Amino acid sequence: MTDQFTVSFDSGAEPSTARVGGKCVGLLTMTGRGIRVPPGFAVTTDAFAAALDGGGLRAEIRSVLAGLDRSDPADTERRAAEVRGLVTDRPVPPPVARAVAAAYRVLGAAGDVQVAVRSSAETEDLPTISFAGQYDTYLGVLGADAVVDAVRRCWASLWTARAITYRAAGGVPERGLRMAVGVQRMVDARTAGVALTVNPADGDPSKIVIDAAWGLGEPLVSGEVTPDNYVVDKVLLLPVKTTLSPQHHELVVAPNGHGLLRRAVEDGRRRRACLGPAEVTAVAELAKRVERHYGCPQDIEWVIARDAPQLPDGGPRVLLLQTRPETFWSRRPRAKAAVVPGAGVSSIADTMLGLGTLPS
Repeated sequence: MTDQFTVSFDSGAEPSTARVGGKCVGLLTMTGRGIRVPPGFAVTTDAFAAALDGGGLRAEIRSVLAGLDRSDPADTERRAAEVRGLVTDRPVPPPVARAVAAAYRVLGAAGDVQVAVRSSAETEDLPTISFAGQYDTYLGVLGADAVVDAVRRCWASLWTARAITYRAAGGVPERGLRMAVGVQRMVDARTAGVALTVNPADGDPSKIVIDAAWGLGEPLVSGEVTPDNYVVDKVLLLPVKTTLSPQHHELVVAPNGHGLLRRAVEDGRRRRACLGPAEVTAVAELAKRVERHYGCPQDIEWVIARDAPQLPDGGPRVLLLQTRPETFWSRRPRAKAAVVPGAGVSSIADTMLGLGTLPS
């Protein structure tokens, strides 16, 4: 399903950052490549433009931000709050609201499916600047009216004081900003987490590092819980180091399907690994596949559903929630590896060339 204001992830539409933002272009791309992604749709930047250009809202925002002193945190916070109020107080244009409601009903005809509503700005998840965590996400949103409201609040989060300051530091101009929004069916997560296709500790590109926690991944991403950590060999897809951390609570979809529930992790799971060996390999394989497509290190979010069926080969079904380029080590020049004479492959080559001697 696709129209001017919404694009389904499985529509086969051409992924365009200008139309669906950085986050959603990744989901469209990965869905098109056959990678398992929870169903959903993007609310396009055309919808954002319709909201800002109708009734002079864009001009009002420009007036509030005129003369902004970014070196003055109090001034930035005051003006940012005023702009967000302008956006959230303005009704979403009826054609946009109707399109969002129609796309939402495709995910669940009865209109009773919980979704995650995530910002997807045009300047988000770029190779040189990620904006990770700068804009808003709303989980467990239920009902078409609530989804429309969450979309509007995602638009407004383009103007938090934090986001304005981050854009200034990254040299991103305030004029011409556009935001799409991703609406994705919630997964009743048994385990979730992140994976980087480069070791964040030292930049080693031969490793994939996985963090995993029970339940939804938001407590992990926000730093509320200390995750299990797996360092995986990228070729063998086997862990070379595993560090387990006791986890005392988890965030899950409420049993009645309405909202989210933070609950204690029972003793039996508290000290048990969040991922089994086959699941570690499956997550690493997913991360490697995404990296291979983009040709650069990736930072992905993934989830395993509580009732996830196994694949025909017996492996676990891992779903991709989002992917973005890794922006720290990828921008650093890679040091040449030092070769120690007489060691490893070089020793074999030297011997074959007559430059070394076989051990007696």
